[in-house]
Amino acid sequence: MDLTADTLRVMAVGVVGYGHLGQYLVERIQKEGHSLGLRLAFVWNRNPQKLRASVPEELILDQLSHFPEKNADLIVEVCHPQVVKDFGAEFLSHAHLLVGSPSALSDLQLNKQLRQTAQHHGKTLYVPSGALWGSQDIQRLSDSGTLTNLFIRMSKHPSCFRLTGDGPKDWTEGEGRRVLFKGSVADLCPLAPNNVNTMAAAAIAADSLGFSGVMGEIVSDTALKEYHIVEVEVTGANGFSVTSVRRNPAQLGAVTGSATYASFWSSLLGG
Repeated sequence: MDLTADTLRVMAVGVVGYGHLGQYLVERIQKEGHSLGLRLAFVWNRNPQKLRASVPEELILDQLSHFPEKNADLIVEVCHPQVVKDFGAEFLSHAHLLVGSPSALSDLQLNKQLRQTAQHHGKTLYVPSGALWGSQDIQRLSDSGTLTNLFIRMSKHPSCFRLTGDGPKDWTEGEGRRVLFKGSVADLCPLAPNNVNTMAAAAIAADSLGFSGVMGEIVSDTALKEYHIVEVEVTGANGFSVTSVRRNPAQLGAVTGSATYASFWSSLLGG
């Protein structure tokens, strides 16, 4: 999406969530937004006190339900899938929406509702590629009807996983590699909503397969102390195949790899 194409108009951006990625986006908009035709409309966080040291008071949104008062042109969600479920349709009735928690879209009813709401109000629902390498190529294969299989494996240090069920809580340093889940991305998204947004983005790109047709695997590996690994295996018609391996630098305990930040910023600008 080209948010800077109209040089005569400034794009007002609301940021929902102020974790590491939210802070990164807010800081870049504050520092570079003027030259790029962007300005902050508001910033919301579950704990507004976290914002007061770095965000001007007039831009802090205490109640998320009051977002229409800020007249944002684009709302960037970098918080949690539940926010997409609770506010996604309302966001799209007022602004374009960039979903940073696309695992929420594994809920097919919500996915359909958001697409219909966007169309009804003349807005756009954007999904950034994040740590997914080759998303446009996957989409082209899917659109041409020649994508037959897509498999993604995400390997991280066990301290980086935030699972809703029984996660790798009993891990010990040096235990090595442990497969936590292998199956459809549709089944995986509710289990690890904060960890598998790359897989969700892949399922959206591979629309012909969908969340149920794209397969995923998450692996806990105590050897991965400095980066996450994302492996993508694409299979197409007539023996076509591509395999990519991406090492995304990340600190211990980090849900999001550092290279994903720049990728997300590029998606926001339309790069």
